[in-house]
Amino acid sequence: MSEIQDQIFSVSEITKSIKFILESTFEKISIEGEISNFKAHGSGHWYFNLKDEGAVINCTMWKGVNNYVFFTPEDGMKIIVTGRITVYPPRGSYQLDVRSMKPAGVGELQAAFERLKKKLFEEGLFDQEFKKAIPTFPKKIGLITAADGAAVKDMISVAERRFPLVELLIAPTKVQGAGAAENIVNNIRKLNLLKDIDVIILARGGGSIEDLWAFNEEIVARAIYKSKIPIISGVGHEVDFTIADFVADLRAPTPSVAMELATPDIEELKNFIKDSYSLSCDIIERTLENYRSEIEDQISSYAFRYPLEKIRKYSQMVDLNSYKIVKEIEKKILALSNRIALLSKSIELHDIDKTLKKGFALIRQNSKFISRKNNFNLAEPAIIKFYDGEIEIK
Repeated sequence: MSEIQDQIFSVSEITKSIKFILESTFEKISIEGEISNFKAHGSGHWYFNLKDEGAVINCTMWKGVNNYVFFTPEDGMKIIVTGRITVYPPRGSYQLDVRSMKPAGVGELQAAFERLKKKLFEEGLFDQEFKKAIPTFPKKIGLITAADGAAVKDMISVAERRFPLVELLIAPTKVQGAGAAENIVNNIRKLNLLKDIDVIILARGGGSIEDLWAFNEEIVARAIYKSKIPIISGVGHEVDFTIADFVADLRAPTPSVAMELATPDIEELKNFIKDSYSLSCDIIERTLENYRSEIEDQISSYAFRYPLEKIRKYSQMVDLNSYKIVKEIEKKILALSNRIALLSKSIELHDIDKTLKKGFALIRQNSKFISRKNNFNLAEPAIIKFYDGEIEIK
């Protein structure tokens, strides 16, 4: 001991010694404490402090390792971490290289749930005024759930029974454990890019608070709130409540009930159509009978018969006047026919060819007929037209 006390170390030598002792002694150690100054770096690494009432230790959890943490750490949460002590010589400081992390009991998750619930409530994400209406007759429903889970089978069965006309689009989703929240958010965004999705059902079966924790993540809550498509949450059993239930446009106690809320019952629709058809037929029949009686009453009334008599009287007058008009037209036609015949006879008497045939001739000069001696020009050529031909005089 005296030799070590008498020995003089450099800073690097003593740091290396401390590093060796700490790292070899605390290769794997579990520590419980409260998170403070939590930072998720853009690189994907997590940096935070773990503290209790008497001390603080710096912690680092590297990208890839922290992917296996099923919840999002936040300041004030009590956790249990497992890792190894490492020393960083340039600063002469030690820190905990965290390899795993879990809440220090269910109470911590419940406390985190209440904190986030209060925060989002104060921001208005639960307000009824922002809830979108669920369509009555959806053509296509998007399902965000585990592709091989019991929940999806139950929902398909309900849809086939209630409303087989609806089309279901399943977005296979991790609904538990590390990365589940991110997967849910990505699928909400993908379905919102489609133009034909009428409603989204976010669902999974029951489980512990740890199993359902992905639906308590803030990123999931905000993705539901931003969705343009209405979302029905059907997470867990009837007694289970998640943050997603409060933000969703409609909450269902189970996945099966979520599908019932999203679809109309085809049997109820059939009965409604039958009842409506029967009622409509009765109304139409009664209406026709009322009109029929009213028309018969009107026809048989004196007020209705009197106009008919007047119509018949005027009809006879029309027939008589029509006969007179026809006779007058026939007289006019006969007179005009006689006049036409007379004029035709007169035209025949003045026919040029007949006149020429009698021995007369026509003299034409400069394209004009000469009817007087004084009009004839001896210096100009002329054409004499006889019945049997023409002679040109030059």
